[in-house]
Amino acid sequence: MLKKRPLLASIGLALLLTGCGEGTATSARGKLEAIKPVPHRPAGPRVEAGLEGVIGADRNGLERQFGAPRLDVREGDALKLQWSGGACILDVYLYPPARGGEPSASYVDARRGDGRDVDKASCVTALKQGK
Repeated sequence: MLKKRPLLASIGLALLLTGCGEGTATSARGKLEAIKPVPHRPAGPRVEAGLEGVIGADRNGLERQFGAPRLDVREGDALKLQWSGGACILDVYLYPPARGGEPSASYVDARRGDGRDVDKASCVTALKQGK
């Protein structure tokens, strides 16, 4: 009887683990049915309307849109670029991807010269026109 216990425990564990696997489910009738995998939703920055050409752009892409930044600040592994015009000041924050590579714009902030917030998309449009 002592030799059978490890074998029975191994079989029981194997049966338990097979029930935990993905790919099948038991319906109310007891039949095994295939489980469809949940579609993968790519992770990435959420892009607000009007910022499509900015969020995700690298430094070169941003300079093509706005010209040379008036401010270029490295903060750890992040890069803050700033453009300004009569309508607003635009700060764009670039971060490297998790797997390494070229930093890209992940966050945008826009304000007036007095510090009051301004619509980001409107600021982007104004700065592109004033380029």
